[in-house]
Amino acid sequence: MIIGKGIRLRAIEREDIPRFVRWMNDPDVIRYLLLNAPLSYAMEEKWFEQQVASSPLENQVLAIEVLVGDDWLHIGNSGLHKIEQVNNAAEFGLVIGEKEYWHKGYGLQATELTLKHGFEDLNLNRIYLNVFEENEYAVKAYETAGFVKEGVQRQALYKNGKYHDIILMSVLHSEWKGLES
Repeated sequence: MIIGKGIRLRAIEREDIPRFVRWMNDPDVIRYLLLNAPLSYAMEEKWFEQQVASSPLENQVLAIEVLVGDDWLHIGNSGLHKIEQVNNAAEFGLVIGEKEYWHKGYGLQATELTLKHGFEDLNLNRIYLNVFEENEYAVKAYETAGFVKEGVQRQALYKNGKYHDIILMSVLHSEWKGLES
């Protein structure tokens, strides 16, 4: 478990699947995700099986939980994907599925905890992500966490009837360390 102040990251569990299905079928939640079709429980179960079967040296999906009163509430997922052992790099992903917890700083906190885990526990040198250019709130949060824009993939993704530009961002371990001092 990776613990912050009032927030923690834990391994995903089978009991999380109903939440995943609800989130991944909510148009607001998936607006800036790569999903373009409804997901069934069986599809999400298959995805879950693939996640737990993959080596943590290749892929890690972590449940984001926040402390509400005396209980921990699962509000989203964070992850490091396509972990490359030779290049010490990984792709970052994040979703806050519980909409009442949007714009409260939990995504930024989860991002910071995931970066700390990637750099300190996994010895990564570079963590990168792709984000919709129009998702200004996410871009700003990623910049706050230390990510820098590397470039734009013009009209790289078709979703909701139009093409979208995608921003490539990354943070290097040396840059992240500078933020921590």
